[in-house]
Amino acid sequence: MEYSVIRSNIKNIYIQIKEGKVIVKAPKRISEKYIEELVKKKEKWILKKLEEENNKEEEKIITHEDLTQLKNIVSQSAQKYSKNIGEYPKKITIKDMNYAWGSCTGKRNIAINMKLANKRKEIIEYVVLHEICHLKYMNHSKEFWELVEDNMKNYKELRKELKK
Repeated sequence: MEYSVIRSNIKNIYIQIKEGKVIVKAPKRISEKYIEELVKKKEKWILKKLEEENNKEEEKIITHEDLTQLKNIVSQSAQKYSKNIGEYPKKITIKDMNYAWGSCTGKRNIAINMKLANKRKEIIEYVVLHEICHLKYMNHSKEFWELVEDNMKNYKELRKELKK
């Protein structure tokens, strides 16, 4: 495994993953052999962190084509579920959100997370349905979840997949 070593006047040794590279920060007094053994010992953790970082990078890359496809799916789903439920949003926007996959305001505006462009169609449809249901119930009450289930029988599996 490739890694770089940065030696300085520190007390402890640290392994850091930065931009896909493994960096070992070590005190000047620690031998190369000790560093090598530590990296071998931590190899599983390092590989896991490298994979996590790689997955985050893949998620961030959303093309114009992806966004266009997302907008189409959101629009079609909103029309379908609004008609079924009898509740219509005032406005639907697609934006970069770090806190949720979707949101619904008291003013009947719905926001959909653009990161859903990396998800499959059924997941996107579930998020849209979820937000449309909030137009009727602005909470997660029993009635809210019954409305979701009435419109999408497999919503629990999709919700579980979305949380991964």
